[in-house]
Amino acid sequence: MKTPVTIIGAGLGGLVLARVLHVHGFPVTVHEAEPSPKARSQGGMLDIHEDTGQPALAAAGLSAEFRSLILEGRQATRLLDRHGTVLLDQPDDDSGGRPEVQRGELREVLLGSLPEGTVQWGHKVREVRALGEGRHEVTFTDGTTAVTSLLVGADGAWSRVRPLLSDHKPEYSGMSYVENYLYESDTRHPGASKAVGGGALLALTPGGGIMAHRERGDTLHVYVALARPLDWFAETDFTDTDAAVARITREFEGWAPELTALITETDVAPVLRPLYTLPAEHHWPRTAGVTLLGDAAHLAPPNGEGANLAMLDGAELGQALAAHPDDPEAALAEYERALFPRSAAAATDGAELHEILFGATTPHSLKDMLTGGAPAA
Repeated sequence: MKTPVTIIGAGLGGLVLARVLHVHGFPVTVHEAEPSPKARSQGGMLDIHEDTGQPALAAAGLSAEFRSLILEGRQATRLLDRHGTVLLDQPDDDSGGRPEVQRGELREVLLGSLPEGTVQWGHKVREVRALGEGRHEVTFTDGTTAVTSLLVGADGAWSRVRPLLSDHKPEYSGMSYVENYLYESDTRHPGASKAVGGGALLALTPGGGIMAHRERGDTLHVYVALARPLDWFAETDFTDTDAAVARITREFEGWAPELTALITETDVAPVLRPLYTLPAEHHWPRTAGVTLLGDAAHLAPPNGEGANLAMLDGAELGQALAAHPDDPEAALAEYERALFPRSAAAATDGAELHEILFGATTPHSLKDMLTGGAPAA
C-alpha cells in the first residue's frame, strides 16, 4: 500500500514532489499557509538549469508546459560599473542551458497539474509534534490538526518541520536585498530601461550593487544589495516609501543616474529581503516518517540554485518513494544520502559566487568568471 504523504508548503519544491507522487499514484496533501494561489507575488525570473530544474520538471511530466513559459532573450547579461560603463554585454546564446521563466507562471503550471483539493490553502502551521513510530501531528493556527505517517517539510527558511530533525536556525548572512519594480519601463522609465537591456543587469561594487531583470512585457524587477547589519535596516522606515528610497539611494551617491533611477523611480513600495543561511553541511540523523526539502533543508543566499535544487529535491524524493512503495524509510534514507552532499556542494559554490559578486575585486571578478578570463588581482 502506498503511504499517504503530507507536504507542508506549496512552493516549487513541494509542488514538484506532489506532482511526482500524483503521477505515481500516491495519495498526497499539501498544506499551505497562504490563503490562496494569488495571495502574494511569487518573485521574479528563474533560470531553469539543465542539470537540476529541467530534469525535475521532466520527472513531473511537465517539460512541454515548462517550455511554453520560456521568455526568449532573457538570458542576456549586461555588467556595468558604478559609472554606467558597460564592462560586458553578453547576448542570449539561445543554447537552452538555462532558459528563463517567471516563477509565478511556473507555480501556476504545477498547481494546475494537481487534482483539485490537493493543496489546502490557509493552513498555517502552529506546531508539529512526534507521536512515535514515525507518525506526526501537525496543528494549524485555526485549531485543526492532521496526523500523518510521512511528513515532508517544504516550508522554507523558517520551517516549522525542521525542529523535528535539527536544532539549527537560520542566521543572517550579513547582506540584504531591497526589492522593487518599474512598470512600463520602455515608456515610463526609458533611461533605466535602456541601461538594463533585454535581459539581466548587474552593476556591482564591493559589498553591494544594483541588479535588475526584464520580466514579461517591459517590467523591470530590481534588487538592491547592501551588506549592512540588520540594525541599519531597522532604522529605515519601509512604510514611508519616499524616506526608504532616499536612504537606500544615498548609499549609491555618485553612481550613474540611469542606475540610481532603478531605485528612485520605483512604482511600488520597496520591500526589505534579509538574506539568511543554514550551515553548508546542514544535515540530520535519519528520523522515521519525516524529511525536508528546499530552503527548509539547505537555506543559502540567492545564487541561482535555490529554486532549481528545491525542485530536484522534490523530484528525487518522489522518485525514491515510487521506487520503494512498501518501504518509505528506505526511500527517505536513499533521498537523504544524495541530498546532503549535493546541498553542501551547492552551498560552497554559492559562497564562492557571492564573493565574486560582492567581494573586493568586483565587478571585474564577475567579468572574469563570465568570460573565462584570469581572476582579478
